[in-house]
Amino acid sequence: MFIVVSHWVLDWITHAPDLPLYPGGPRVGLGLWPSVAATMVIETLVFLAGVFIYTRTTRAADRTGRWALWAFVAFLAVVHVANAYGPPPPSETAVAWGALSAWLIPLFGWWVDRHRTPTTRAA
Repeated sequence: MFIVVSHWVLDWITHAPDLPLYPGGPRVGLGLWPSVAATMVIETLVFLAGVFIYTRTTRAADRTGRWALWAFVAFLAVVHVANAYGPPPPSETAVAWGALSAWLIPLFGWWVDRHRTPTTRAA
């Protein structure tokens, strides 16, 4: 549930007023999509905040945990920029393969997370 609610809140920032508050209810959104610059700034800030929180609450359990995390962050940053500034896909087939390959992203994240451990904080 938390993931769905947090995703809705993040979408609210960039979406046009097309997100329903509840089924059949009023639709809301700040509508930053027409401004590529504003959308990129907000989405980059949210991404960096997530990386900051994750790196503060986990630590590398081994070398893989250290280097794989930064490889994952770099990969996501490249994909983010390519999606915003790259050319449109050349065909429906390219869109389909791109969508199918997106399922590898959670697997990459899971693999990174398996090589990290939660940090302990003194009470």
